[in-house]
Amino acid sequence: MLRIEEHPILGSLKDARRVKLDYDGREIEGREGEPIAAALMAAGVRTFRYTKRFHQPRGIYCAIGRCTDCMMIVDGTPNVRTCVTPVKEGMKVETQLGYGK
Repeated sequence: MLRIEEHPILGSLKDARRVKLDYDGREIEGREGEPIAAALMAAGVRTFRYTKRFHQPRGIYCAIGRCTDCMMIVDGTPNVRTCVTPVKEGMKVETQLGYGK
């Protein structure tokens, strides 16, 4: 798993509560409260959505909620910016195609 365990400012992140979430039908683990994008990146996921016109893959770009590259469908809601949306136990996260459902 690709995850920061010790941070120079935040300190140890090893004790954060681990939770399960559904990513496109696959169970992955995240840390409660971390951004969804961080949990996905730690699980090796790099593509979060595909563009409408050319179906090009998009993932993390700005990581501060300003761009739209990390948008996914979260618990049935399309266009959720995963870089600023915290992980919760049992949430369902889906790769978004175009503008979402």
